Amino acid sequence: MTAGLVRGDGVFPPAAYERDDESPDDRFYTVPRKVVHIDDGAIGALGRLYAEMLPARGRLLDLMSSWRSHVPSGHAATIVGLGLNAEEMADNPQLASHVVHDLNRDPRLPFDDASFDGAMCAVSIQYVLHPAHAFREVRRVLRTAAPFVVSFSNRCFPTKAVAVWLGTTDVQHVALVRTYFEATGGWTDIRAEDRSPGGGDPLYAVWARAAPLPS
Repeated sequence: MTAGLVRGDGVFPPAAYERDDESPDDRFYTVPRKVVHIDDGAIGALGRLYAEMLPARGRLLDLMSSWRSHVPSGHAATIVGLGLNAEEMADNPQLASHVVHDLNRDPRLPFDDASFDGAMCAVSIQYVLHPAHAFREVRRVLRTAAPFVVSFSNRCFPTKAVAVWLGTTDVQHVALVRTYFEATGGWTDIRAEDRSPGGGDPLYAVWARAAPLPS
């Protein structure tokens, strides 16, 4: 872990980001898990949200990426994945490239400033140990007005999810992610919606746009 980095980065007390399994994340994700985590209805709802929010033909960052990105086919010019399992990401047909990087060990993203037109994090925010730092990094690599879409359902690997997530409801999860945007600054037009298709897995999303940086 980066020296001096405190869990939660001041958003909540460090104890809120404790986990049952504190072993290194790269060890947990060594074995590929080629599962989609949400059902077809929720995947369809997420694809529709991406079509609305992510810029067409843009360069997008898929944060905590896996073997599927759920962006509608042909929507993005380039998708770059950042995750923990190289085999999973290599099997993702939508990724133009991918980087193996442990966001919990080192929240600094290995990308240049203002190098993406949009970013997304699907059904993985519950595993982030340093949300404020991570959200500031996403803001850094986005161009002004670019969207960052965070989506989640009611599923997770419970041993790796942080305590504050496991101890709260779906409605509180929406408020929590909204707080991440608000507490870190650098974001505008923060919105949250229940995008659940009904009859299956729920889907919730919180998104915002990168605010202009001070001159």
